[in-house]
This record gives sequence, structure tokens and C-alpha cells, in this order.
Amino acid sequence: MQNPYEILGIKEGASQQEIKDAYREQVKKYHPDRHQDNPLYELAEEKLQEINEAYEYLTKNSGKKGYGNFSNNRSGGSQGRNPEFNEIRRMIDRGNLMGAEAALSKVSTRSAEWFFLNGMLSLRKGWYDEAMSNVQTALSMDPSNIEYRNAMNSIMSTGSGYRTTAYGRGYTSNDELCKLMQCYCCADALCDCI
Repeated sequence: MQNPYEILGIKEGASQQEIKDAYREQVKKYHPDRHQDNPLYELAEEKLQEINEAYEYLTKNSGKKGYGNFSNNRSGGSQGRNPEFNEIRRMIDRGNLMGAEAALSKVSTRSAEWFFLNGMLSLRKGWYDEAMSNVQTALSMDPSNIEYRNAMNSIMSTGSGYRTTAYGRGYTSNDELCKLMQCYCCADALCDCI
């Protein structure tokens, strides 16, 4: 994610009230309803999603430093790294996902850093399972790398929030009526006898 403060147009360290005010202003500006019959409708939808993510991050992580831009969490900077990978990192940071993907596909050696960058690219695309898989591979190839471990922890915490809100709905194993209704619906869909 880009710097959430920049997305909302505020300075780092802004108060919760400033964050809330900036969020409301941005939502009014980019709400898709305002761009209904406009070619910018899809762009406004994407921007609104970005604004919502930034607001959610800032309200949950107020007072913490760093904002998920993985280049800020590197240990040891870029010393000893492949310059090709440094450029790919910059492309991912800037949001040039197609360029980063093309550059990664040209790299012939699949090192731990390659898998890590592929994971970060997947994460930026919103493909959490693929991101986790790639970062896990990088971590298994280089288990002492703090950057990979931090990224894995970040992805897992993001994923657990998703699982909690998405998978927490529906029936529980103790809800017999819900199970019965599910069986009925499945049987109805598969068989004309009901």
C-alpha cells in the first residue's frame, strides 16, 4: 500500500479527528455515485477502495510507525542486492505492477529474493494466497531474513482479519437447523424429487 497519509492528503502523525475529516472529504470527492455516467467511474471506485484501505489502516494502527510499504521495513538497505531486484522493488513501491511483473519474469534464477518480490507483487494485486505462498518459499530458502519474516507476519495478520470477518459468518458446527437447510438446498439442486 502507498503511504496512507498521502492517500488521505494529511501529514504523518495526524490526530484521529484529522484522519476522520480527511477521510470524509476524500470519500465525498471520489464516491462513485458522483461519477455514475462518467468514464472515470471505475477510477473513482478504485480510488475509493484505496481511501477506505488507508483509513482502515490508520484507524487500526494509529501511533505505529511504518505503513506497509515493504521497502521501509528492509534490514540492511540495498547493499549486496541484485540491482535488477532493486529496480523491481522501486517499481512495486511506485505501483508499476505490470513493469515489475515483466521484469520478474525475465529473471532466470529463482532465488529467495525473487520469490519474496513475487509475493510482494501478488500482495499489491490483492492475491493474498499467492503472496503468502511466495513469501513462505522465500522464507524457507532464507529463514534468517528478517524482511521476509516481517512480510509473512504482515500477510498473516491481514489474512486473519479477512478470515475473521468473512469466514466467521454462516453456520457453526452446532447449528443443526442451518445444516439441515444446507442439505435441503443441495438435495433440491441435485435432484428433482424434492
